[in-house]
Amino acid sequence: MSDSERLDRNLAALASLTDEQKIAAFDKVGASVARFSGSLEELEKAVGMLMVGYHFGWKVLLLVHSKRTIKKYERILDIEIKEFFPAEGNSARRSMGLDLAKQIGNFWQVVSGDIKVENRRNIEDVDPDKKPD
Repeated sequence: MSDSERLDRNLAALASLTDEQKIAAFDKVGASVARFSGSLEELEKAVGMLMVGYHFGWKVLLLVHSKRTIKKYERILDIEIKEFFPAEGNSARRSMGLDLAKQIGNFWQVVSGDIKVENRRNIEDVDPDKKPD
């Protein structure tokens, strides 16, 4: 598959946000910047989680970050990820960790670390033969 085809598939899997949702996300970042005091690096990471969360959903965020990190970013952004994002965004099927957690059959044990999953933080290209859940 060419790089162009790969990119087209991955672009097609992105969340399609309404203009209102895009403005709300941008406004949420602005309010977070205005409120925030502390390490700019932490603010930047929280904003990154906000952008990624729309595409991948809160389940993938829980697989990528520790509970402590999620809580810190939620405080910075003044959100709760389970209320703010879908459980699985359009790009969630690119998450190796979520895919493996589904195969194992116990998402929460993977999140807690009771079941170790290699590459749970990695994403891969969209598999055109894989049907969305």
